[in-house]
Amino acid sequence: MEKILLTGATGYIGKRMISVIVAQGYKVICCCRDVDRFENVLELDDNRFEVIEVDFLKPETLKNIPDDITGAYYLMHSMSTSEDYEDSEKKCAHNFSEYIEKTHCKHIVYLSGLVNEKQLSKHLSSRYHVEKILMECKIPVTVLRAGIIIGSGSASFEIIRDLVEKLPLMIAPKWLYTKCQPIGIANVLDFLIFVLFKEQSYRKDFDIGCDDVLTYKDMLLKFAEVRGLQRTIFTLPVMTPKLSSYWLYFITSTSYTLAKALVGSMKVEVVCRPESLAQIKSITQVQPFSYESALKRTLAKIQSSEIISSWKDSFISSRNDSSLKAYQDVPKYGCFTDLRSEEYDNREACIRRIFQLGGNNGWYGQGLWKIRGFIDKLFGGPGIRRGRRHPEDLKDGDALDFWRVLYADRKEGILILLAEMKLPGEAWLMFKVHKNKIWQKAVFRPKGLWGRLYWIMVLPFHGFIFNGMIKNLGRSN
Repeated sequence: MEKILLTGATGYIGKRMISVIVAQGYKVICCCRDVDRFENVLELDDNRFEVIEVDFLKPETLKNIPDDITGAYYLMHSMSTSEDYEDSEKKCAHNFSEYIEKTHCKHIVYLSGLVNEKQLSKHLSSRYHVEKILMECKIPVTVLRAGIIIGSGSASFEIIRDLVEKLPLMIAPKWLYTKCQPIGIANVLDFLIFVLFKEQSYRKDFDIGCDDVLTYKDMLLKFAEVRGLQRTIFTLPVMTPKLSSYWLYFITSTSYTLAKALVGSMKVEVVCRPESLAQIKSITQVQPFSYESALKRTLAKIQSSEIISSWKDSFISSRNDSSLKAYQDVPKYGCFTDLRSEEYDNREACIRRIFQLGGNNGWYGQGLWKIRGFIDKLFGGPGIRRGRRHPEDLKDGDALDFWRVLYADRKEGILILLAEMKLPGEAWLMFKVHKNKIWQKAVFRPKGLWGRLYWIMVLPFHGFIFNGMIKNLGRSN
């Protein structure tokens, strides 16, 4: 069985590519920086995939890559983990390129962005530089360039969805008249898999998109039409990139750093070269469906809670650290704690309520959580707008409002969350169903004097927040 290396396996595209590659009869070698974040959500046969821990910024970890791979997907992108992400992306590409030449790899496929304009944003320029580095590799490379990707959980789609569903009247920046050529996530996956080992595509770059060329305003209004909503949009020429970034940040679920990166790209037209799109269609026999069809397919997936991956589960939606390992051992010393317990009548019902916390389900109607989320958003944190991937299911690494799931096990009745809101310290929230009781423990490790003062200030509210929450979690049906 041939082995295919998949970088960025825990990312939005990568997580979806696993089953696609397996369906073609290959074994997938999934690369991730933290194996604890990898969850076999697709419930695939263990013989069909393997998980290895690799950090392409640390060349010494590349030895974990088996040398008998025959193909590779380069799906690593880092739009906003830091201001110098361009340097990080170049280093990753260099290290990947140098090491992959030592293996039996015959073909590399890279998913990039549409870069057909002379003036590119920082984000698109970084993608283009990575493309050039990979093209210098001795192994044949195929580059697929995509614009706006429409799919459940994609950052672009979630922004469109938030804007249309939250604002009956929009006063928006002038970049809403910028043209783009979107593509559905299913078609992106089709192009990625069907181009593999196609010699006609070697050492070439191709633009992929549907046949619709639209402005961002057109896309918003079409979404409103599909959803049966009446929306009015006015544009202002005076909104600066910074104001536009704040506009997206406060209205949508995106982080400010990601909004900043996206705004820079939204001022640049991302339209496919007709001859390039026609050529890749003929090579792969993929015929992309329309923007309207992509919207309808995506909304149907959301309605049935079939969201395989979401950009919110990536660390670009929260902290800069890429590993959960450093936080899994909850500290016992130098911390403030709030421990409460409550008897329950039905164990399964209690566990179900714990695993339904957050998102649209809320935190059992307590308005203080919403206030805390709003304050966090004002200070640049994620707030409670990220919601959750699934209304009932939680996996290690999932984003849950302004928390990150560290450990989730229904059978054990344990859920451990790490705080990602702006805090003068580090915080954990733990739930455990044990011996006819539900145990709830909040742990806060302060940083300096401000951290201690913060705990003292919020202490009076804990009686309302934590006491009310545990009583609701332990109540009988």
